[in-house]
Amino acid sequence: MQLVIGRIGKPHGVRGEVTVEVRTDEPEARFVPGSVLRTEPGTVPPPAPATGPGVPFRVPAELTIEEARFHQGRVLIAFEGIPDRNTAEALRGTLLVVDSADVDPPDDPEEFHDHQLVGLAVVNPAGEPLGEVVRIDHAPSSDLLVLRRPEGRTALIPFVRAIVPEVDLAGGRVIVDPPAGLLDL
Repeated sequence: MQLVIGRIGKPHGVRGEVTVEVRTDEPEARFVPGSVLRTEPGTVPPPAPATGPGVPFRVPAELTIEEARFHQGRVLIAFEGIPDRNTAEALRGTLLVVDSADVDPPDDPEEFHDHQLVGLAVVNPAGEPLGEVVRIDHAPSSDLLVLRRPEGRTALIPFVRAIVPEVDLAGGRVIVDPPAGLLDL
């Protein structure tokens, strides 16, 4: 499974540096010189500038970080082979991804990566099925498990110990003890 760790934004300066919208909890570990990141085109790529006589620039399948630095709350990255602002502009909207197999599990047994939870069955304490985790929403007060109910509706479950007492990764399930009415909202 490919995990999005960033999205390339606008160029910064004239030497090919770009801004990156960070989508990982560990930017210091992901955006280091020498790291090779896979790419996925964004939803609306800009027109590609010409990089030579009649040769359009194509976003490579992988980009190698030449230099990375944090500046005013964002990451600025220079990639190998991106020499100028025009070429950097062609990268705008490109998603930077890593394979979930390359991501180390958290040290804390009570902490989980989103990709570990997506697809798990959700059951109540008696083992009755409630649905399946389809994604995790990160809200200001707590994370929310987005649950697809058996009848197709969606439910939001606060990912707090009082409601989610157990996550059984090996068993492929999440035990949820919802208060009355939570799944009816």
